[in-house]
Amino acid sequence: MNGLSGLGYSIERLTEEASKARARAYVPYSGFAVGAVAVDADGSLHHGCNVENAAYGPTNCAERTALFRAIADGRKAGEFKAVAVIGDTDRPITPCGVCRQVMAELCGPDMPVILSNVRGETRVTTVSELLPGAFTAKDMGN
Repeated sequence: MNGLSGLGYSIERLTEEASKARARAYVPYSGFAVGAVAVDADGSLHHGCNVENAAYGPTNCAERTALFRAIADGRKAGEFKAVAVIGDTDRPITPCGVCRQVMAELCGPDMPVILSNVRGETRVTTVSELLPGAFTAKDMGN
């Protein structure tokens, strides 16, 4: 995939970093730990894990945690080069709909998204492949 050549990190390294983030997940209710890492334009890594809440609604996914952390650290929308995510699933994990929408907002449509599972299976896709026809600021006249 063309978008991966300029990352400065291998798929394996990004999956390993997502796995490190997964180890920090707070999942006392589901036990379903997910980790993610976002790579910004400078090559900095921003780790995220899912954080559950007894009320469920306030729970935050790993992908959003990584991207929101990067924004909180001063990165801007559109500056991301890749997101990698990992979970204990039968196939490479896929982001939920909310995370896909957040990626459509903060990342370019052709940005690579690396999907993995703990068994070592990996699939590389893009934001636009994950959410074709995404609702964006352009739909609001911006």
